Amino acid sequence: MRLQALEAGHGPPLVLLHGLFGSARNWGAVQKALAAEYRVVALDLRNHGASHHAPGMGYAAQAEDVAETLAALGIENAAVLGHSMGGKVAMMLALTKPALIERLIVADIAPRPYPPALRATVAAMQAVPLHAALTRAEADQALRAAVPEAPIRSFLLQNLRFEATPPAWRIGLTEIGAAMPEIEAFAPPPGAQFDGPALAMAGALSPYIRAEDHAAFRALFPRMSFASIPRAGHWLHAENPEGFLATLRAFLAA
Repeated sequence: MRLQALEAGHGPPLVLLHGLFGSARNWGAVQKALAAEYRVVALDLRNHGASHHAPGMGYAAQAEDVAETLAALGIENAAVLGHSMGGKVAMMLALTKPALIERLIVADIAPRPYPPALRATVAAMQAVPLHAALTRAEADQALRAAVPEAPIRSFLLQNLRFEATPPAWRIGLTEIGAAMPEIEAFAPPPGAQFDGPALAMAGALSPYIRAEDHAAFRALFPRMSFASIPRAGHWLHAENPEGFLATLRAFLAA
């Protein structure tokens, strides 16, 4: 499917892919910072943001979505940056359509399966009572047991359209819930490699990329280098934007 895109700036293309429950708008500060140097294209992945809803969230299908969208935008080769789930999409795109990727940046995710830690979050979102009088405070309270962190609840509730009658989820929550096993997994094509320049950025306070993951990265991406963003967890581009942008700019300019 063709995905919705937010564009800013002119220059060499840089494509940004958000994580689970996110959207292209999550990259607003990064787009603004880099628009003077790059054509920064942030995409809403399927079942997210303003893109269409569809069953299936396998990474091969999501990579095809991105490839189709880039073709429609006239982008033949780009630097591609993906965070979390978007990082897995970016890795799959590099492995299946390497000619599209000038360089690859993976933010705080490794090329391996992850445990089903977010299924309780999906269930809590699905259980929010979507009645006509629903308030943000009530929805926040409904998520509290499964999502004790207030900033994460606020992030999730960005996907709830309170202006609708009754309120409704903007994201394809049913499709996402059914696809959680695919989202948690990662199965690269046998023998595939991407030989271009690649960077994995980890939040120094995040457990998502471990030292033992480096070998798996390099088996698929032989030119992979690694950077740790200080004072940042999984949301490294939001928690330390200065450190994130400095590391990204250095890699893009190398």
